[in-house]
Amino acid sequence: MAQAWADGTLPHALKRLAKAQVLILDDFGIEPLGAAERKELFEVLEDRYQQSSTVVTSQLEPKDWHAVIGDATLADAILDLLVHNGHHLRLAGESIRKADANLIKERKQVQ
Repeated sequence: MAQAWADGTLPHALKRLAKAQVLILDDFGIEPLGAAERKELFEVLEDRYQQSSTVVTSQLEPKDWHAVIGDATLADAILDLLVHNGHHLRLAGESIRKADANLIKERKQVQ
């Protein structure tokens, strides 16, 4: 998004994201959002609302997303767009990445 903003293609990028059948926001909440990022996220989610599917993965519980989003008013609006008509799946167990790393390590030891 920063690149699209810098080269003047942000409106086109936002339209393209709004029209995607499924949008996946992976690892949401790794870093706090800046003012422009909050606004862009809200615009994309608002355009997609009840039109297309959005999947969000995060290490954080949704209740902790307010701090990541930053602005209380926009955080409420963004969470409302995501949570209303949404499904929350909480996965338990060990990280798949960690399990894969252990499997690779075991295979090397066998060889």
